[in-house]
Amino acid sequence: MKTLALSFRYLWARPLAAALNLLLLSLGLASITLVLLVSEQIERAFDRDLAGIDLVVGAKGSPIQLILAGVFHIDVPPGNIALAEVQALQQDPRVAKLIPLSLGDSFRGFRLVGTTADYVHHYGATVAQGGLWQAPMQTVLGAGVATATGLKVGQQFVGSHGLGGGGHAHDDNAFVVSGVLAPCQCVLDRLILTATESVWQVHEKAQAQDESDRAAMAAEREVTMALIQYRSPLAAVTLPRYVNSATGMQAAAPAVEVTRLLRMMGVGTDVLRGFGAVLLLTAGLSVFIALWNAVRERRFDLAMLRMLGASPGKLAGLLACEALWLALLASALGLLGGHLLTGLVGLMLQTEKSLPVSGWLMVGAEAWIPLLAALVAVLAALIPAVGAYRVDAGELLNTR
Repeated sequence: MKTLALSFRYLWARPLAAALNLLLLSLGLASITLVLLVSEQIERAFDRDLAGIDLVVGAKGSPIQLILAGVFHIDVPPGNIALAEVQALQQDPRVAKLIPLSLGDSFRGFRLVGTTADYVHHYGATVAQGGLWQAPMQTVLGAGVATATGLKVGQQFVGSHGLGGGGHAHDDNAFVVSGVLAPCQCVLDRLILTATESVWQVHEKAQAQDESDRAAMAAEREVTMALIQYRSPLAAVTLPRYVNSATGMQAAAPAVEVTRLLRMMGVGTDVLRGFGAVLLLTAGLSVFIALWNAVRERRFDLAMLRMLGASPGKLAGLLACEALWLALLASALGLLGGHLLTGLVGLMLQTEKSLPVSGWLMVGAEAWIPLLAALVAVLAALIPAVGAYRVDAGELLNTR
């Protein structure tokens, strides 16, 4: 205990140097913590939202854009597809389940999605208040939407054109809230769900001039995309090729596109990891220099400790404890800083109604952060500790 107390006092005997070393080490650990937390949560969100979705069918364009818009709802869809083609695809024997999605409107930045009750059941979501829609213009709010907007069951609201909010408001087509979903920790938490007929009704009423226009538009109805689950593994080989070659639609396999997306994102995470590694290396060198200088400055203190009965191993342990104090403090600050940075990233993503990221989540890989800090500190203290171990008390005192 005396060694620990003395090493702590020695550490802060030079506060500016100690603070600089602590800052460098903490920044490196915070960067690595940030990468661990964000990458882990994004991968979890991808796995959770993609569960049970084998294929996404939509308008021709970018496959990744189709996945981001249709599964995660963080991009703009490439266009619409004919309802007749989707209905024909639904009858294909290779399709076990097809969930249509119709996008185009939003409320306060939250997307209005026209779909069927299968979309709710697919994610295993349950209704916390009210019930699912029973007629057009009734909506069910995701848990996050209800919290952010304050809407309650029975209240009305008006959607606006566009997926980002701020578009033309459909004042003559008010939606009524029929239910609120319980939190499912999935994409439904940030969506407003309604019947597909609601989307058609809003836009047909806004654009049609008379009954003949409405009849013509009804005959040419569209949806934005469809989420498909295969009936058998063989469908994974034949169905995408059929959709891409024999129809006017495009098929995108989520597993393939998300793997490609994660590979692209991996470049950014590698850069952040490299940045953290550079900071840790710099911190290690700084700690080494500080402890080496400390040994030289404290030679006579160390000699006196030897004269008072301290063993060479205890002197070396004194330097090692000083480095470990630094590692302990840096671990605490680094983990705290990493979680705060992750929370800031989560707030930024929340304003964009994007993937949920929280700074309150703990991941198992964080257990390596204190060990990494201790390793850097011990390696930096190794040579100075050997120098302290070799201090010759008699020679130093005779020299003085």
